[in-house]
Amino acid sequence: MSSFRVDLKKVVDDSYDIEIGYNLADKLIEDIKAGLVGKIKKFAVVTDSNVKDLYAENICKLLKDSGYTANLITIEAGEKSKTRQTKEFVEDTMLALEYRRDCCIIAVGGGVVTDLAGFVAGTYGRGIPFINYATTLLAAADASVGGKTAVDTPLATNLIGLFNQPEKVYLDIATWKTLPEEQISSGLAETIKHGCLADKEFFDYLTANMDKIFAVDEEACMHIAEKNCNVKYQVVMKDEKESGLREVLNLGHTVGRAIETVSDYKLLHGQAVAIGLVAEVMMAKKLGYCSDDDVKAVVSLLKSAKLPTEIPDYIDREVLVKKLYTDKKVKNGKLRFVLQKGIGDIMVFENEQYAKEIPEELAREIIMEM
Repeated sequence: MSSFRVDLKKVVDDSYDIEIGYNLADKLIEDIKAGLVGKIKKFAVVTDSNVKDLYAENICKLLKDSGYTANLITIEAGEKSKTRQTKEFVEDTMLALEYRRDCCIIAVGGGVVTDLAGFVAGTYGRGIPFINYATTLLAAADASVGGKTAVDTPLATNLIGLFNQPEKVYLDIATWKTLPEEQISSGLAETIKHGCLADKEFFDYLTANMDKIFAVDEEACMHIAEKNCNVKYQVVMKDEKESGLREVLNLGHTVGRAIETVSDYKLLHGQAVAIGLVAEVMMAKKLGYCSDDDVKAVVSLLKSAKLPTEIPDYIDREVLVKKLYTDKKVKNGKLRFVLQKGIGDIMVFENEQYAKEIPEELAREIIMEM
């Protein structure tokens, strides 16, 4: 018998810039011309049926006008498109268009598009560069920092994917003006989450400026975009691969992701997360980490963001309890919850654990109360 050691050590710099501003399509083209993705000349612009006419076609045209090869690949809008089958469609389309490793993906859209396109980029040709051009508040709050890419399965959301960092992210706040109100609300759930877990001053700012945000006031929206990025960055830079601290960004998501799936995606991601945040702060109160006033403040802010704070009647509570076990934080078959400490802080448990093991009975009690 013999043995041969393959000694491979990597030093990787996954740093990238996030450009926050208004009407950034021309800046995207300028950056590509300046060498953002090296000498690549071929671009697959991945988008969805809502964003195609609004922004993606223009970006595709600007690329072509600048001498690049560009093809638009459009998926149906909505969470139900974030599947392995849709990933295959994008890949097969790129193969048919003779894309090889010397190409780049530009994801133009919200979180579904950026998650899916980033996953395709991570596996296509064993890895090609990609750029995110985010067009929703939810994508700006949730998908701009961290490099999480994934698809959903009938069992649960985001269980199949990889960490894959983009070359650059563009947060075009001008695109928020074309969002339906419920999409603004959906993005605000992740924004409120950041205030709950890391920044009481930001929480209070949201409380005082909700009307400005819905009006897409330039100063207010720039502020929340920058704050969202900073809160996520402070966590992700310390724990890129979610080995510990990064679990805090799952605040509200144990119930939120489960209810999103059980609702068959009738609820938008942010709507489901909002309900999850209420469940989590109620649980934190029962365990002594939050006060009645904290619960009231979280519920009030979510309501001002026009988000649901109760579980819809059509959701089977027992099915929901069982669905909690598909959460990625589950260990050894035990439910684990991230829990806030008042407003603007998070609980840290023994041995630097950021999620606490919770008996099913307590989770069920909270869900039945809602």
